[in-house]
Amino acid sequence: MQQLEALTRDAIALASGRGEVESEAARQMQICNACRYCESFCAVFPAMTRRLDFASADIHYLANLCVYRVDRIRQFGGYRAGVEGAEDYDLALRYLKNTSASKIRHIPRVLYHTRALSQPIAPTFSRLQGDAWGEGSTHQSGKCALAGYFEGGGITIENGPAPGLYRIKHPLPVQPPLVSIIIPTRDKVEILKKCIESIQQKTDYGNWEMLVVDNQSVESDTHTYFEQIQGDLRIKVIRYEKPFNYSALNNFAVQYAHGEILALLNNDIEVIAKEWLTEMVSHAMRPGIGAVGAKLLYSNGMVQHAGVIIGIGGVAGHAHKYLKGDDHGYCHRAVVTQNLSAVTGACLVVRKSRYLEVGGLNEADLAVAFNDIDFCLKLVAAGYHNVFTPYARLCHHESISRGQDDTPEKHELLIREFSYMKNAWGRLLQHDPAYNQNLTLEFDNFALSQIKLAQ
Repeated sequence: MQQLEALTRDAIALASGRGEVESEAARQMQICNACRYCESFCAVFPAMTRRLDFASADIHYLANLCVYRVDRIRQFGGYRAGVEGAEDYDLALRYLKNTSASKIRHIPRVLYHTRALSQPIAPTFSRLQGDAWGEGSTHQSGKCALAGYFEGGGITIENGPAPGLYRIKHPLPVQPPLVSIIIPTRDKVEILKKCIESIQQKTDYGNWEMLVVDNQSVESDTHTYFEQIQGDLRIKVIRYEKPFNYSALNNFAVQYAHGEILALLNNDIEVIAKEWLTEMVSHAMRPGIGAVGAKLLYSNGMVQHAGVIIGIGGVAGHAHKYLKGDDHGYCHRAVVTQNLSAVTGACLVVRKSRYLEVGGLNEADLAVAFNDIDFCLKLVAAGYHNVFTPYARLCHHESISRGQDDTPEKHELLIREFSYMKNAWGRLLQHDPAYNQNLTLEFDNFALSQIKLAQ
């Protein structure tokens, strides 16, 4: 314990699991919430409620109060030299390396308080210079701890956007897999053209094919453009002659996909970062990974998608929506790679085998909305982790092509699909494992829940 830090009265009893009936090996680690506070803000840590894939997150998100089994710590020698300043991070990494997620529990109560003084919770994306980055710093010690954890796997650790944040880069195979990019579209050729040209001109990943799914386009300019783009032998236009059904359009296209990897893409997406596909494929190829989502920005540079939080607004909502594009967000979560329960289908990469394993998108019940959320939750139910990476950056001119749900028919469909999700996923919509239970489900700003505070 340090000055200005305090435990609650029941912290030790709850963190140690006293009074609970469990076998000796049932729990290997207990994680609680910490409350960091100052005159201007109060934040709850960790932002996630249980371990999803701790070591693959780009930040040490565990709070200061963790309870470990002594016998396991003794097995690997406890604290070690060479990681001064990041001993707790190194200890957690070595402890968790052979510990299954089922043996780690999060206690959704604030048991530890610390004053943050004037330290900002979300610095800008600009790299902080000086001693914090230097040799012998806490940041470098943490980097060494991560390097030791991943030793021998071909993984590289780079500095993240600020001290204490890291970028874990996973290697591609010597022969990168073929990626089938699927883009449903209907007329609005200028939108589609901007999307396709950005892929052709700004993507550093070379091994891809593109399936443009024409959903009953009628404009002559559109058909002329279809003929032109097929001059690029990597691009093929296939026709879907039925009413709009986003799930069915993608499922239809998958039948024609030759790639080991699928990239679902809206036609109103525009590439910003040339490494977007390399980054997303590098995660999709990892063992145990399901869907991979990108960081999407509006045309004005504000965040449109930095992952999805289950339960926001009743079903799901985008994390950090309308945040400035380079801001760090809550607990840096807008700028670090992390596991999430779901990501948007506007730009989603997944192995074809995983897509088929869970039955693809639900075209029977979710023709327009929530099909991507349902798909991601099916992957989670099948035992896979979904990933959000901020290093795949694209612009999303949201719903320009399809339009808004502003007719009675569209509104009725939205209500029906909303009800389907509530019935299909039930309790999970109230307890997203990638979101702290003390935070609100009413808004997408990571504010403290007034309901929880009242309780």
